[in-house]
Amino acid sequence: MITTSTDSLYIPTATDVTATATLAQLQQGRTIYENSCGACHGLYSPDSFSASNWKSILSNMAPRAGLSAANTTLVSKYVSRGK
Repeated sequence: MITTSTDSLYIPTATDVTATATLAQLQQGRTIYENSCGACHGLYSPDSFSASNWKSILSNMAPRAGLSAANTTLVSKYVSRGK
């Protein structure tokens, strides 16, 4: 599902924390996703793709968005819900 509204994107909470993603990282990833990815096109719900699909999408789109490796990792953590 593609959306232009960030209201429909999930907001990370303590229950989303995993062994590889802190709450702060998930929140930062959401902000970067909204601001960097949403600057050029509508945003997909993180549940629209699997974690492996997101990895492929981000490897293609992150350079276009000018994301650093660290910011790409944060977005990846957000869209894959810490997986």
